[in-house]
Amino acid sequence: MTINCKGNLIDLSFPKVMGILNCTPDSFFDGGKYKSESDILHQVEKMLEEGATFIDIGAYSSKPGADFVSEEEELKRILPILDLILKHFPEVLLSIDTFRSKVAQKGVEHGAAIVNDISAGLLDEKMLETVAKLQVPYIMMHMKGNPQTMQTLTQYDDVVKEMMFYFSERINKARSFGLNDIIIDPGFGFAKTLEQNYEVLHKMEYFNILELPILVGVSRKSMIYKTLENSPQEALNGTSVLNTIALQKGANILRVHDVKEAVECVKLIEKLNN
Repeated sequence: MTINCKGNLIDLSFPKVMGILNCTPDSFFDGGKYKSESDILHQVEKMLEEGATFIDIGAYSSKPGADFVSEEEELKRILPILDLILKHFPEVLLSIDTFRSKVAQKGVEHGAAIVNDISAGLLDEKMLETVAKLQVPYIMMHMKGNPQTMQTLTQYDDVVKEMMFYFSERINKARSFGLNDIIIDPGFGFAKTLEQNYEVLHKMEYFNILELPILVGVSRKSMIYKTLENSPQEALNGTSVLNTIALQKGANILRVHDVKEAVECVKLIEKLNN
């Protein structure tokens, strides 16, 4: 199970870790934390040293009820950061977290290696075609609505079954444009109640039927801290527990704020499996 990033084949049969770098003032955990160039570079260096294979950069907070950000503002935030990171770390594999085809296009032109789209192409009809032309791997997440409306759209007869239909349709659509490397993301916390998040995690091995790599992002999310009655700042231990379960159920990429701990989860699970 490999993906092609800038001519390098990345083997995802051994799980990889994607570090999160939010360039938004209102991200739920690290909003506004990385204000200066040195802050950004220090955090990227730390994540790479701790074993991150990818760094995911987002300039539009997708937390429930997040503020709307214009396309111009998103580009203004993200492109200088891509340039800065690649100037200092030219080998790093950057993923650009956006649901807009123009931002994806510009991001890849500025050196991003992966497009990570929370909407699987449903919020911008040009996205799938654009990514296919760019010939970069594409992460498609399950969501309904948009960050402003998604938490009102949690009605399902069978959440996992409906997600399977959703992914089958989006994968077929992406393939029709010639998109090769597709990764699926169950979208924990997106248009799902707390109970539904745990149901999806419990049944996550069903998604292996799609025969595509699976990315899991539960890092410090409310499904952890609301259950444990603590805060995002106190949710690292819970994150490691759920990351471990996700790996046992077939996760190929863990998208996390805390790289060192996620890499340790991967190492221990691989030891157990071998």
